[in-house]
Amino acid sequence: MELYHGSNSIVNSPKILTNGYFKDFGYGFYCTNIEKQAKRWALTKHNAHIVNIYEYTPNDNLNMISFETMSKQWLEFIVNCRRGVQHDYDIVEGAMADDTIWDYVEDYVDGEITEAAFWELIKFKYPTHQIVFCSESALSTLAFKGSYAL
Repeated sequence: MELYHGSNSIVNSPKILTNGYFKDFGYGFYCTNIEKQAKRWALTKHNAHIVNIYEYTPNDNLNMISFETMSKQWLEFIVNCRRGVQHDYDIVEGAMADDTIWDYVEDYVDGEITEAAFWELIKFKYPTHQIVFCSESALSTLAFKGSYAL
C-alpha cells in the first residue's frame, strides 16, 4: 500500500515525534493513503511543502487497531489520545478528527451537544484517513519511495 506524509522537508528516515500537542492517535509518525490530504498537510508547513511517499508492508506481528468507521470506540480513543492518555498499539489507523471535528468532540465532552448531535454534525465531512506508526517496529514497515515539492 502506498502512503503519503505531508511535511516541509524530505523524510526518507521517518521518526516518531513525541513533542508538541497530543494528536488524534497519540504520538508517532502520521501518514495517509489519500494523496490530496497529504498535500493539504504539506501546505500548512512553513518554508517548503513536500509530499513524501512510502510503501507500507503490513506486519501481522504488530499490535494494531484499525477504526473502519467513525464509531463510538473511535471517538473515545481520540478523546483519550488528545488528553494525553497513552496506548500500547504499534499502529493505529482511522479517520481524522480535523479542527472542525475536534471542536465538535470538545463540545460533546463538555456536554454542550449530545452524542446524537455530534454524529449528525460530522457526517457531512469529506473522507479522511490517517495511519500513525507508534513504535520502531512499526516504522520498519515503511520504505521510502520518493518525494515531490508543491
